[in-house]
Amino acid sequence: MLLHHDFEGWVARHADRVALVCGQERHTYGDLARRAQSIAAALRRRGVRRGDRVALFLDNGVEFVAGMVATLTLGAVFMPINPSTKDDKLAYMLGDARVCALLTHESLAQVWGPAVASSPSVRSVFVAGHAGGAGTAVLPWPAPGADSLADPDSIDQDLAAIIYTSGSTGFPKGVMLTHLNMVSAARSVSTYLGLRSDDVILCALPLSFDYGLYQVLMAFRLGASVVLERNFSFPVKVLETMERERATVFPGVPTMFSMLMALANLAAFDLSALRIITNTAAALSEAHIQRLRALFPQATLFSMYGLTECKRVTYLPPEQLDIRPTSVGRGMPNEEVWLVDDQGLRLPNGATGELVIRGSHVMRGYWEKPEETAARLKPGPIPGEMVLYSGDLFRTDSDGWLYFLARRDDIIKSRGEKVSPREVENAISSLEGVFEVAVVGVPDEILGQAVKAFVTLAPDASLSARDVIRHCLAHLENFMVPKYVEFVESLPKTGTGKIKKTGLA
Repeated sequence: MLLHHDFEGWVARHADRVALVCGQERHTYGDLARRAQSIAAALRRRGVRRGDRVALFLDNGVEFVAGMVATLTLGAVFMPINPSTKDDKLAYMLGDARVCALLTHESLAQVWGPAVASSPSVRSVFVAGHAGGAGTAVLPWPAPGADSLADPDSIDQDLAAIIYTSGSTGFPKGVMLTHLNMVSAARSVSTYLGLRSDDVILCALPLSFDYGLYQVLMAFRLGASVVLERNFSFPVKVLETMERERATVFPGVPTMFSMLMALANLAAFDLSALRIITNTAAALSEAHIQRLRALFPQATLFSMYGLTECKRVTYLPPEQLDIRPTSVGRGMPNEEVWLVDDQGLRLPNGATGELVIRGSHVMRGYWEKPEETAARLKPGPIPGEMVLYSGDLFRTDSDGWLYFLARRDDIIKSRGEKVSPREVENAISSLEGVFEVAVVGVPDEILGQAVKAFVTLAPDASLSARDVIRHCLAHLENFMVPKYVEFVESLPKTGTGKIKKTGLA
């Protein structure tokens, strides 16, 4: 089973079923297949073969999805790149992966132009919205046609995608994912969510982000429909689309949910068709969980945790939300997880340690980075196998439920104690009037590191640093209480909507 086989099955059985909704355009499975076939044929004519890398530097839209399917059809490897990426970072990724073809938009020419000029491996650039010119490297987007191609002799151990990490601690690393990795992840996640063929998934997440990408992959596994939004910059517009399309599934991240909850007219939209809400990328605070469930009482909320190196790791069954609201749950189907100490020894329930993941969804490794790969993929319990060390610290309760604490590098060491930024953020988030919060450690001559909180307030809220510190004293151990509180208008975000702590300290 290859990643695109489910899609091809639905094309054969129900070509007239709606696969994508992009603004006012509706694309059936059959229409999408014709678009993909034409792109695949054009790529083949330009020399793209099995195992070659094809970069998708595209906004959310039919071009991205068709380009992904086309690349997979050739047995090549698709490489999604966020359209907000700058030219120097784009050039690095094109060169690092030795990309041979780029699929992009004319509107992004000021970025990809300089990047391609410094990337000798790129032989072809197919540009949506560009007239092109015969015989040049920059070519017009292939028009839908009746081209057909024989499926190459691909197997599920072949690479399907290379997804680059954000690179917040250095140069980005290309996560190598095989067809088996991605099919396994899509099956496991869609199974525990209970997705159905009649679902309509509203995706305002970038498809360059694995969380957004898998909304399409899971829909194609089941023959469902995806409504694609360019982004979440205008939440009212997204809500109008959700209402019009009768969306049943809404995946989001905490910043998106914060924007929704800040809307005064949210109740004006008929979102009664919504049955599933999912959250990952960062944990929701208990206060946000309560507000979301009150706003969407008919929808089931899934709190989840994952990382690019294996897509998804845990989910909290919805019936556990009232019992352990700050937990990210347990491992998903077809996977094992456990905690280890600094020596790699397995820990019992009730301990704190690094999360280790075992399963067929775990990455092949980082593209041409053996040292970085060896630091994350280490020998597992069965001789000859490798398991993924997440780099994230968790604690378990007595029943084995997992609670995210921090990236190993983010733990604050203050007064000889280890402080989890997440625990402090949860406490501050429960204070009425707080919109968002980020907690970091800052150098301190006496404490080693002091805890500092950056806080944004909800509209019309009025809080002082003393209010925040007093609240923390009532809810946290003394060594965890922030020494500093700084109010800011906004917090920096990554392209995937996570709060970006790099540089805050």
